[in-house]
Amino acid sequence: MPNAATPPPERPQNAVLRPEVATREAELTPRADVTRVPPPWRVAIENVQPEIDAGRFPIKRIVGDRVVVEADVFADGHDAVSCWLLYRREGAASWSVERMQPLRRDRWRAGFDAPISGRWSYTVRAWPDRFATWLRALEAKRDDDQDVDVELRIGAEILRTAAEHPDALEPETASEGRDPAAAEAEARRLRNAADDLEGELALDRKLEVARDPALAALVERRPDPDRVVTFGRRLGVWVEREKARFSTWYALFPRSCSNEPGRHGTLRDVESRLPDLAQMGFDVLYLPPIHPIGRTRRRGRNNTPQALPNDPGSPWAIGSSEGGHTSVHPQLGTLEDFGRLVEKARGFGIEVAMDLAFQCSPDHPWVREHPEWFRMRPDGSVQHAENPPKRYEDIVSLDFDTPSWQALWETLAGVVEFWCAAGVRIFRVDNPHTKPFAFWEWLLDRIKKVHPDALFLAEAFTRPRIMCRLAKLGFSQSYTYFTWRNTKSELQRYLSELTSKPLSEYFRPNFWPNTPDILSETLQFGGRPAFMTRLALAATLSPSYGIYGPAYELCEHHPREPGSEEYLGSEKYEIRVWDLQRTGNIRDFIERMNAIRRENPALQDLRNLRFHEVDNEHILAFSKRTDDFSNVVLVVVNLDPHHVQSGWLRLPLDQLRIEPEQPYQVHDLAMGARFVWSGARNFVQLDPKRTPVHVFQILPRVRHEEDYEHFA
Repeated sequence: MPNAATPPPERPQNAVLRPEVATREAELTPRADVTRVPPPWRVAIENVQPEIDAGRFPIKRIVGDRVVVEADVFADGHDAVSCWLLYRREGAASWSVERMQPLRRDRWRAGFDAPISGRWSYTVRAWPDRFATWLRALEAKRDDDQDVDVELRIGAEILRTAAEHPDALEPETASEGRDPAAAEAEARRLRNAADDLEGELALDRKLEVARDPALAALVERRPDPDRVVTFGRRLGVWVEREKARFSTWYALFPRSCSNEPGRHGTLRDVESRLPDLAQMGFDVLYLPPIHPIGRTRRRGRNNTPQALPNDPGSPWAIGSSEGGHTSVHPQLGTLEDFGRLVEKARGFGIEVAMDLAFQCSPDHPWVREHPEWFRMRPDGSVQHAENPPKRYEDIVSLDFDTPSWQALWETLAGVVEFWCAAGVRIFRVDNPHTKPFAFWEWLLDRIKKVHPDALFLAEAFTRPRIMCRLAKLGFSQSYTYFTWRNTKSELQRYLSELTSKPLSEYFRPNFWPNTPDILSETLQFGGRPAFMTRLALAATLSPSYGIYGPAYELCEHHPREPGSEEYLGSEKYEIRVWDLQRTGNIRDFIERMNAIRRENPALQDLRNLRFHEVDNEHILAFSKRTDDFSNVVLVVVNLDPHHVQSGWLRLPLDQLRIEPEQPYQVHDLAMGARFVWSGARNFVQLDPKRTPVHVFQILPRVRHEEDYEHFA
C-alpha cells in the first residue's frame, strides 16, 4: 500500500534542539570528539497552499496546468528571507526549483508547469538571506550620508563565507552533483567581489559591485547550511490528462442496440451507433457490465423477483458458468469484438468506458473457487447484497474483511489490468463507497503508476464526506447531487460549494441529469422543456457531464410506479428497441449544446463559474470566462418548464471587462440570434416551449454605428 510522503533529508522544521548544558567552564571549550549542535531555526514556513489534509492527499491538476503554490515564510527580527519552491515528477532523479516571489504580509508565491501526467511532488525551502539584509542596511546608511566603511567590510565577510558554502539547492537539483570547476568559478567570483569591497576602489565603484543583481543571486543560494529550513512535508499533485476535467458521456446498453425486435444486441451493433454519437458530440461511451449474467435468482422485467425464461437479467449480476469479470457475455460477442469496438470508437474520437462493478452473481466462478471471499450465513448460504429494506438476491457481495483480503485485492487489481490491456483507460466504478477506502487508495495508485492516463469515475451517491474521501484517494471524477438540485437557490448553493477551496482542489464533478437507476421527479413531470433545461444546466455548469440514452434524448419520463425514480420498462432488466427519430426528441438540441461546449473553452472549466443577479427566482444566470478574457460565456436558464419567465439581469461589467459607457454584443449560441446590450441591467425572457436557455457569447463592443442594423 502507498506510504505517506516523507520530507526531504533535512532537519524537521519543528525539531526540538537539546544542547547539553555545560556545568563547568572547561566544558564550554569545543572538543573534536563532541558532535557540534546546530543553531536553532530562524525561519518559519507556514500555511503552504494548496495542501489537502496536511499533505495526506494530493491535489489534482490537468496536463499543461500551472501549479501555483503559496506559503507564509518569515524570519525573526528584520532579516530578509530567501524562499524557493522545489518540485519534481515522481521517479525523477532530481528536483527543479523556482524562486518564490513576495506578495504582502510575508506571503510568497511561485508556480510550476506539469507537462506530463502522473504524480508530482512539491515543497518549500527557505533561509535568512544575510546578504540581502546587509545590502538593505547599507543602502539605508548611504541615504543617511553615514560612513559605510565598516559595512563594506562586513559585506566582504559575508561573500567570503558564502564562497565556502555549497549551493543550498544543489543536492535537490542534480543527480550527480555539479561540475567542480563551475562551483569553484562561482566561489572565486565571490572572493573577488569581497576583495573589491575591501580594496582601493572608489566608494561609488564598491557600491556598484554590491548592487550587482547577479552577485546577489549567486550569494543568495549559498547560505549557512545550518540555517536552511525545508517544509516538513512533500505535498503531492496528481496530474491527469484533459479528459479528467472535460468530457461528455453517453451511456447505453449494448443488448438494446439491435434494430431487429427480439434479437439480442451485440458489440458489433454498438459500432453502428458510433457515427450518431460522434455527430451528437459525445466523446465517452459508457457501457454497463458486458460480462456473463448469472441465472440464480435472476430478476425479471421491472425488477420483479421471478424472471421469465427469456428475461436477460441485470448486467450487474456478474458471472456465470460462462465466465466472470474478465469475460464477455456470449450474446454480446467476444473479447476480439470488444477490442474492435474500442478501436472503431477511437476513430470517431470516442473512448469506451468500462463499468467496474466488484460484485458477483451466485453463479460467479469465484463463489465456487474462492468461497472465503464471500460472507456466509449460518445456514451455509452466501450472503446476498442488500440495502434494507431493499434486497438484491441476484447479487452477492465480496467480503473485504476476509482473512484472504490480500489475494482478493490482487485478483481485483488483475481485473482492472486485464481491461487496461484490452485498451480501456476510463472506468466508471459502481458503488465504490461500499468497499474499503484503503483498497481504493492501493488500487488507484497501483494502476496509475503503470497507466497514468487511466481515469476513474466514482458512482457514489452517498454522504458528502465519503464522496470527498473517495476523490481524495484518487478518483478522477465523481457523480454528484446535481440530479436533485433544481431550484435557483439549491443550484447556487451547491455549485458555490463545488467551486470553493479546498473541495475544488481535488473533487471533479460529473453531472448526470439521469442514469439507468434515476429518473428524477423533475423529468417525470416537466415534459420536453425539463429535459432541455436539465441538459443545458449539466452541459454548461460542469465541464464533465453525461446522459443515459436513448432514454434521455427521447424524453422517457414514465416511472415504474408513483413516487419511484425507477424507469418503467427499465433496460436494467429487459431489452428495449428504440426509435431514435421518435417525435419530440431533443437530439438536435443535445448536438448544439455539445458543439457549444467544444467551441468555448470557458465552459471547459469549473472554477471560473460566477453567478449573476436576476430579479426572478425562476431564472438562473451565470458566466464563465478564460483567464485572458478571450472567451466569455453568459448562460441564462428558465428553471420553470411550464411557463414563460422574464426578468432584469445585472452584470458586473468590471469583472467581465465590459466598458460601462459602451454597447457590447451578445451572440446567443443556442438560438443563433445576436443582440446589442448596454449597461449592467438588461431584460431577458425565455419561453420553455421554444428554448429554455440562452447561451450568450459576449463579444467586443460594437465598433461602428452601421453594425447595429445587423443585430435588430
